Amino acid sequence: MAINTGNFAKALWPGVNKWYGKAYDEHKVEWTDLFDQYKSRRAWEEDVGTSGFGLAVIKGEGAPITYDVERQGYIQRYTHVNYALGFIITKEMFEDDLYDVVGEKRAKSLAFSMRQTKENIAANVYNRAFNATYTFADGKELLATDHPNIAGGTWANELTTPADISEASLEQAVTDLMKFTNDRGLRIAVRPQKLIVPVDLWADAQKILDTQYEVGTANNTVNVVRGKFPGGLIVNHYLTDTDAWFIRTDVPDGMKYFERRGDSFDMDNDFDTENAKFKATARYSFGATDPRAIFGSEGA
Repeated sequence: MAINTGNFAKALWPGVNKWYGKAYDEHKVEWTDLFDQYKSRRAWEEDVGTSGFGLAVIKGEGAPITYDVERQGYIQRYTHVNYALGFIITKEMFEDDLYDVVGEKRAKSLAFSMRQTKENIAANVYNRAFNATYTFADGKELLATDHPNIAGGTWANELTTPADISEASLEQAVTDLMKFTNDRGLRIAVRPQKLIVPVDLWADAQKILDTQYEVGTANNTVNVVRGKFPGGLIVNHYLTDTDAWFIRTDVPDGMKYFERRGDSFDMDNDFDTENAKFKATARYSFGATDPRAIFGSEGA
C-alpha cells in the first residue's frame, strides 16, 4: 500500500508545529557485545569441530607406541537470511509534503527498523538458549546440562540447578566453567569475560560486580566475583527473559555473526504510477559454534 495524501493529510496543511514519534533516542548498538563478527562470501558458512587426542599412556620397555586418532566433530552451519523492508510514496504526496515528513523521515524510520531487526535477531539466540526446540550442531539447545562429546560423555554449560543471579550463583558458574574440558576430557583454560543480563537485572548485577565485600551483608569477606569479568557488565535491552543471565567466556569460535551483505538502501520510481519506492535489505546470520563460549542460567 502506498503512502498517499489521504494517509498524511496534515502534511499538506501549513501550521503544524511538530511531528512526533520519529525522534526518539536509540540505544547504542548492542548485538556486538553478544557476538564476534565475521564477513562471508558464500551462501552459508560451516564450522567443523575436532575431538583432539586423549592422554598419553605408559609405554613399556620394548613395547610399541600407542597411536590415537582424532575424529571429526560436530558441524555447525550458518545459513544467511535476507531481511528486507520498504515503503511506497505517491508522487502527489511527495510533491505536496510541506514538512518532508513522508520522504526524509520515513527513510530514517526505515533505517531504524533495520537496526532494530538485527538487534532482535541477535538477542533471540540468547532468548532461545534454554529452549530445546532451537538446537545447534550437537543436537542440544545452546545452554544445556548434557552436551554430548564426540568421544563420549557429556558436559554442561548451565547451572545444574537453575538459580537467580546472585554472588553465590556467579561463584558457582565461574567455578563450573573453569572446569571445562575438551572433547577428550582434557582440561582447558577458560575464563569469564562478560556478564550479560536483561534490563530487569541491571541493578542486582551492578551491585554484585562493584561491591568490594560480600553483597548485602556486614561480613568482612572479600567478594571474589568482583574483577572476574574484564569485559564488564553488558545490559541488553532485547533480552526477554527477565531473570535469565549469561556469561561469555574467552573460548574462540563461539558466538558468531556472519555478514554476507550489510544494510543497503535503494530507491526507484515506478514508470506507470510514478510512485517512489524505497527499500532496505541486509543478509546475515547469527549463531553459535562451540557452546563453551557461553554459560548461563534461566533463573530460579
